[in-house]
Parts: sequence; C-alpha cells; structure tokens
Amino acid sequence: MTDEEKQPQEEKQPKERKKRRRGGRRAHGTGSVFQRTDRKGKQWVAQLVLDNGKTRQRYFWTQAQAADALNEMLYAQRQGTLVTERDQTVKQLVENWIENVHKRKIRESTYIEYRKLINKHIIPGLGHRKLQQLTIGHVDGFYTKKENERLSASTIRQIHAILHQALSYAVKNNLVARNVCDYVSLPRIKRHEGQPLTVEQAKELLAAAKGHRLEALFITAVLTGMREGELLALRWNDIHFEEKHLQVYRTVRSFPGRGLVEGEPKTASSRRKIVLSPFLVDVLKQHRVHQLEARLQAAKTWEDHDLVFCNVYGGFIYASTLHDTFGKLLRDAGLPHMRFHDLRHSAATLLLAKGVHIKVVQELLGHSNIQITLNIYSHVLPSLQEDAMNKLSDLFHDQNDQRSQDDTRQK
Repeated sequence: MTDEEKQPQEEKQPKERKKRRRGGRRAHGTGSVFQRTDRKGKQWVAQLVLDNGKTRQRYFWTQAQAADALNEMLYAQRQGTLVTERDQTVKQLVENWIENVHKRKIRESTYIEYRKLINKHIIPGLGHRKLQQLTIGHVDGFYTKKENERLSASTIRQIHAILHQALSYAVKNNLVARNVCDYVSLPRIKRHEGQPLTVEQAKELLAAAKGHRLEALFITAVLTGMREGELLALRWNDIHFEEKHLQVYRTVRSFPGRGLVEGEPKTASSRRKIVLSPFLVDVLKQHRVHQLEARLQAAKTWEDHDLVFCNVYGGFIYASTLHDTFGKLLRDAGLPHMRFHDLRHSAATLLLAKGVHIKVVQELLGHSNIQITLNIYSHVLPSLQEDAMNKLSDLFHDQNDQRSQDDTRQK
C-alpha cells in the first residue's frame, strides 16, 4: 500500500467539503467582475446572480465599465426593475431604462416630461407587448392611433424619441436584434408661425405696460429674447450692473402635481452671457428700487428668493399668471393675440431686420447651433437678402450712370 493510500480518510474530508462549498449556489443579490482572457473583444465581465440562481453576464472593454454595470444591475434588482428574461414586455424595458439608466443623465424637468409621456401613452399603447415580438407595424399603428386622437406631431416625435432610446438600450444589451423604431414613419411637424412684433407694435406694448409691476420683465423679454423660464428664474445675483451684462444659469417650469421645478437651462449653450444696453440697465435698476419698496410693505410675508421678477410676496411667478397678464396688456394695447414666447421671436426678428449678424442672434438666444436659428428665422432672410442686393446695386449705380453718359457723348 502506498503512503497516499495509507493516508487516513478523515484527512481527505476537508478538501471534499471545500469543493462542495465552491460548487454551491450563490445567493441572489450578489455579483462579481472578472476578466475572460480566453475570448477576443470585450473581456471584462459583470456577472449578477439572479433570483432563480442563474447568472446574467454583460461584457465590457474595461474593468471600470463592468463595475459600473454591475452596480447598475444590483440597484435595479433591489428596486425590482431588473430585466432578466428575453420575453419581457415593452413596459418592463421602458420602466427599467428610464428609472435605472436614463434618469441620472437628464434634468429633473426632462425626467418629469418623459415620465408623463411614458405613463400616459407608451405603457397604455405598447406596454403589454412582448419586447421580442414588437414589430414595425405595431409602432406605426400606435403612432397612427395617436394622430387620430389629435395628438400633435411634435408630441408623437417626443414619444418616438423615448421609445427609440429605450429600444437602443435593449439592442445594446442583446435583448432584441434590431430597433424597430429605425424603420417607422413619423408625422410631419407643422411649424408654428410666430407673430413677431413690429417696431411700432413693440412700442405700443411697452407703452401699455408703462407703470405695471412687471413692466421691466416685458422690456427685458423684448430686448434680450430670453426664454420664459429663464426670465422667471433670474436672480439679482445674476445681473452685473457695472459690467452691463447678465448671466443665464437656470430656468423654472411648472408641472401638474409637482409644482415649480427649477433646473439648469435647456442646453449647454443656453448657459450664456447677455450684454445689457444702457437703457435696460436703467430699467432694471429702477425696477429694483420698486421691488425694495414692495418688500418693505410686505414685511414678514415677503419670501426672499433674490428673484428679479417675482410675485407680490417675493416668490416665483407661475407661467399661467404671466400669460394672463400678457394677454391683458395685448388687449389694452389693441394688439393681436400672441404667445409670450413670441416676444423671443420678436427680439430675434427685430435684430435681424436691423442687420445684426445671425451668428450674434444665435448666441443671444442660446441656440445650440446656427442651423436651428436659420430654420426658425428663414422667413426673415429673403427680405434681408433683397435689401442686401439693393445696397450692393447702389454701390455701382453711379458707375452705371457715368457709363450711360459716356455712351451718349460718343453717339
């Protein structure tokens, strides 16, 4: 008998027990990150143990990416929104995507808007369908139904954008082979024809606002083209009187059931500096004096938010209140009805008509690229081009007259 055969049986038992423990089922809610050097391409693996003891694996290029993915899956599992089966529904996919993937990347106001469209349209219309059985026809039919319900083309396109992003996430995670939203037909947006004010109309509006508590707001809107939410969120600390400019840092918006939500501007380019004319500087300084007087009268009821344009108690002005006030001013001035947002269009149109370069107008309005400005104000450009051609023609007018006189003498 060899030495190994003579070895007591009890000495072998611990090794056997260790082997059995290593082969045992791991508890759900755990996971690991490891590298697969035996495969080409993405080698780092994020592995999660599911409720049924099976594992779910995702592959990445770097260890950091795999670690982030594991944390994301663990969080989703704890929230009960982890997608684990290939026959999941569209509802499960969209819920997981918006709550565990996309929410942290967007502004709160954007999340609220997305959530509203998901709950009101996507889940009732497509949520019950199996993800892998979703077809182009299903999505096309869904959009057609929404058109028949008289939902605007822009809202349908918003819904499409959400669904497209969620399905792209599904493709990335090998839940579906293709994104059916790539092949559907979308309704054409009918661009709203704004009603920009003429110079005379702008003067009439500001004359009607003379002495009004929000006179400075309307003047600022016409002279700067700031968005409604940017004006209502403007702080005195954002205005630099000595340097004659203000800085746009934030915006505010009202949501049903959530009240006012303050956040960052629409895009990175919306965080911008706006130069103030001497006239507007004087208007804002005078407005500040009036506001300090109102603050003394309000005494303890005043809410100190440092807002430039506020209600009688220092708090935020709701958009609905602003719209009602604007509508009354239009009626008092005998002007046609228009949206408050049309004051932004008015500022841009008046500047373009005065020959201001469109790149300057783009930066003033905070558009992310000049193409947006060109698309919106293309209707203004033909008349500007005609004016430019007339001016160019005038440069050579005298020369043509001289040539005609020379021809006459030769005859």
